[in-house]
Amino acid sequence: MINDLPKKLKELRLKYRLTQKEVALQLDISPSIVSSYETGERTPSTEVLLALSYLYKCSTDYLLGKETIDTAAMLDVSGLTPNQIHALIELINSMKP
Repeated sequence: MINDLPKKLKELRLKYRLTQKEVALQLDISPSIVSSYETGERTPSTEVLLALSYLYKCSTDYLLGKETIDTAAMLDVSGLTPNQIHALIELINSMKP
């Protein structure tokens, strides 16, 4: 079992106010499998782990315990064009000391 993964999955699900059934529908798995991930009875596959990271807007590194979520450093760039994202990155980099 991956350290703290079950706890993180439950905390993130609750943070996004999702039920296990809603998560299961998003991932195309059964609610009982979502429950088993949150209790530590099962470990998600690489594909499911990646899908969970997209769903919860966090990195797989965070889910695997390698890093913490730094909400100040996270930006939602969904809906932006590649040029807009590049311009945003350039703007941020120009503000760094």
